[in-house]
Amino acid sequence: MTHEIDLQKYQMRTDLLIETIETSKEKNININSVKKKYGDILVTTVDIDSKHEKILNKKEGRYITIEYDDITDYNNREKVTSVFKNELKALLNYLKINDNATCMIVGLGNDKSTPDALGPNVIENVLVTKHLFDLDVNVEKGFREVSAFSPGVMGSTGIETSKIIKGVSEQIKPEFLLIIDALAAQSVFRVNKTIQMTNTGINPGSGVGNKREEISKETIGIPVIAIGIPTVVDAVTIVSETINFLFKHVSYQKQNIDRPLNRLITPGTENYLKKTDKLEALNKEEKHNLMGIVGNLTEEQTKALIYEVLTPIGYNLMVTPKEIDFVVLKLAEMLSDGINQALHKKI
Repeated sequence: MTHEIDLQKYQMRTDLLIETIETSKEKNININSVKKKYGDILVTTVDIDSKHEKILNKKEGRYITIEYDDITDYNNREKVTSVFKNELKALLNYLKINDNATCMIVGLGNDKSTPDALGPNVIENVLVTKHLFDLDVNVEKGFREVSAFSPGVMGSTGIETSKIIKGVSEQIKPEFLLIIDALAAQSVFRVNKTIQMTNTGINPGSGVGNKREEISKETIGIPVIAIGIPTVVDAVTIVSETINFLFKHVSYQKQNIDRPLNRLITPGTENYLKKTDKLEALNKEEKHNLMGIVGNLTEEQTKALIYEVLTPIGYNLMVTPKEIDFVVLKLAEMLSDGINQALHKKI
């Protein structure tokens, strides 16, 4: 293959630090992390220092990632909510934010676009109390002063979101912000199944190539905790991961073709991904026989090539699962319940 692929042209569309770290490991860049497991829920805490800030293109600070399998089931959602609540409390303690500190919650996103409506949906379900404190209502001990709003998107308001938040903050004077937003992932495995929390703030729209002004302690003047869940993934990722799935599927079929049990299983119905730890990777010749020249490319080169094919014709679409209408409501319910419990001791 004589055509040289310019890997610099391919910009990884992900807001998740954990995916950036996985890519960095392929380049032999080691980042220390602390992992905790609660049943099938995995929590990873990473502190990025100034040394790795430029390497990873992620701001210096603490990042907490919560990975889970499902929140559509009530029991699973309650378990994830509990873990999220505890991790948010731990982050508040880490930042030395006391139980009486006033908070403003901001739901970023477009409520008319379902995958981007996570923030506005969370705002509808959080417990706001600022008006009670302002009216000198006798608020029971264990509830803090909380306000909330959704600023909309720049395409609708014509105003930079960070300027709206800064203006409201200067009037309301909260002691810290919680920013809720939908994110973009680089893996279909993490769509709707990952929560990221960080004290570094957020650049709205950065994951979909629509970067806006930063919302952080440096721009607003008070601590900013960003909480997000990836709801979309781009077409480049889907195509490149499909090629990887194809290799795994063929490897599984090759290893199990002579099993008598397989004669009783309808082709294409068995989940080979659950047995990837037992699969032998296809060699270069097998990949070449299956996919030709493309089979000889590395994963990064494959993504770069697909990017070169899809982007000029406008087909590198952002994609979301078909059940997103239902899932976004459940995600918003889980986040709002966890935030309410973390902010108000009485709940």
